[in-house]
Formats: sequence, C-alpha cells, structure tokens
Amino acid sequence: MATRQTSPGTTGFGGRVLALLACSHPGPTVVVTTLAGLLAVGAGIGVGRIVLTVAAVLFGQLSVGWSNDAIDAQRDLAIGRRDKPIAAGVISRRAVAAAAGVSLVIALIISAIIGWEFCLAHGIALASAWAYNAWLKFTWASVIPFAVSFGILPSLATLAAPAPVVAPWWQGAAGALLGIAVHLTNVLPDLAYDEATGVRGLGHRIGTTPSAIVAFAAVIAGTVVVVVGSFGQVPFAVALAASVSVAACAVAGLLRALRKPDRVVFRLVMASGLILAAQLVLTAFVA
Repeated sequence: MATRQTSPGTTGFGGRVLALLACSHPGPTVVVTTLAGLLAVGAGIGVGRIVLTVAAVLFGQLSVGWSNDAIDAQRDLAIGRRDKPIAAGVISRRAVAAAAGVSLVIALIISAIIGWEFCLAHGIALASAWAYNAWLKFTWASVIPFAVSFGILPSLATLAAPAPVVAPWWQGAAGALLGIAVHLTNVLPDLAYDEATGVRGLGHRIGTTPSAIVAFAAVIAGTVVVVVGSFGQVPFAVALAASVSVAACAVAGLLRALRKPDRVVFRLVMASGLILAAQLVLTAFVA
C-alpha cells in the first residue's frame, strides 16, 4: 500500500515546531553551543557576556542547521529522505529558509552588541559554515569550513571579553583539528544518500575507512596540542586522564567505523570534543 505524503497544511502547529527544531540539526547545535558556553565560562568574561556569547552562537548554529536543510531540500526529496521534515512534507522549505535568515540576523546583531571583534570572528565562522552548505560540500575543500569555524570557536570566548584578545594558538589549532574530525565523521552515515545526489566532499572522495582513520587521528592530535600548549598550567594527572579518555573514544569510534559507520561514530567524536573543551576550560581557569 502506498503511503500518502503529509503536506505542511495537514500538520498541526506543534508538529511544525517540532519539525523546525529537527531541521536545525539539534545535536550539533547543542554541542557547539555548549562548547562555546564552557569556553566563555573558563575565560571568566562575566555572566552578562557569557549569556550573550551563548545566545549569539546558538542563533548562529540554528541558522547553519536550517540553511543546510533548506538548501538540501530538493536533493532530499529526490531520494525520498523521509527522515527529513521538508522532504516528508511536514514543513515547507520556505519556512525553514526564513527561520535560517532570521536567526542569522539575530546572531549577528547579538555579536555586534558584544563587540566588533567578536562580530567579525563570528561572522567569518558563519560565512564559512554557510559556504559549506551552499557549495563547498561538493568539493575536495569540504573540510576547510569545519577547520575554520571550529578553529575560531575558542577565540569567540576571549573576544567577548571587555578587553578582547585572540585565543592562544594551540587552542585554535585544537579547535581546527576537532573540526576536521567532526566533518569526516559526520559524513560517514550519509555517504550513500550524498552520492545519490551528487554531493562529493573530501570524505566521499577518500572513502569510509580512510575518513574514520583521519578523523580520529585529528582528535588525538588535538589532544596532544592541548597538552603541549597547556603544559605547566594543568596538573599532569588531569592532562593524562583527559588524553586517555579521548584516546579511548577514538579507538572505540574507529572500531565502530570499521565495522558499521553510523551516527555513533559521530557522537564519539563529539564526546571527545567535550573532553577537549573541558581541558580548555580548566586551562582558562588555572592560567
């Protein structure tokens, strides 16, 4: 029996709200916003600026998630992605695109309130993410926006301070390495869907197993960078425990990727990222 596709008009308001939230890619949005919040707390920039930083990053990430689903709507529909609210007919592409635009404007307004330095850095990070959604995901350069945006993330906390400064080099380097790992892992479960619609980024071109290997090598390299950069600021036992935890997540994720690449691998990378964030926060507190 054929399944009748639900149209936006036959879905209640609550259903459309839930669909809009689903289009925002809530998992990555929450994780990135949490990272920004933890780094801001560690930087000791004050409650008001912490709240503004979290709000700016949250609306920025919402705009990235919504723009991604709005841009991909036709491709998702073409291959029958029933897990995507727009393709399933639960919400319209126009509504999601409008939400993306509004949230982007709000993110930039809040960023400007914090300061022009923060606004510039956040604007570059968002431009990079939107460029990935619109074009770079089809190219070898698909990893660059992730490296750029995640590399900027630690500096958002320090640039939100009353006396703005760029974060230390090793924090930016660790963030960029984390971004590389997140990108290569995030594409693994969607390789078949993406190939069917012409999306061929770096992960698609080098394949599943090499992507997993590079992703977790990047996570481990990021941890090493943090340990080296924060040497003398964080107790050795704490640094060692964090490194072992990241290594454990990396090994578990690599084994999972070799057996069955899926979203679990992505979650393990993000778990490693939270551990890295905890290291950065601890460093900020004791520095």
